This record gives sequence, structure tokens and C-alpha cells, in this order.
Amino acid sequence: MTASDWKKILKQLDSKPVIKQKYLKHNKPKERKIGIAVRKCERCGRFGAHIKSYGLNLCRQCFRDIAEEIGFKKYS
Repeated sequence: MTASDWKKILKQLDSKPVIKQKYLKHNKPKERKIGIAVRKCERCGRFGAHIKSYGLNLCRQCFRDIAEEIGFKKYS
């Protein structure tokens, strides 16, 4: 189950608070402390190939798209 599926189900259960509590108790994704799922790109939401240097918090694909706008230069 992906994170978006989890959020969709929560919206559906808003009208049934007792069932929603039980669902959250057993099915809520746990908060990650280590690993690839801790950080995600602020621009597109991808998890992999994350660049956190200089406080960028971007994936490598988004970094390539906006690097020159931010002030980085390509050397070769």
C-alpha cells in the first residue's frame, strides 16, 4: 500500500470515527528514522537519489532541472 492509498482510505473513513481509530491503530505507516524513506524531494516527492547538501532536499533529477537557476554551474 502506498502513502497515497493510505490517505485516500482515511478520507473515506472520516464519517466513521470508531472504524477510523481501529484502522489507524493497525495500518498506519510507521515514522521512519533511518533508510531511504526518511527524506523525500521537496519538489516532486521522490525518495531515491536525494541531495541534502546546502539544505537543498532535492532528488538528482529535480536538481538537474533547476541547478542553473539556483546558481550552480556545469563544468563539462
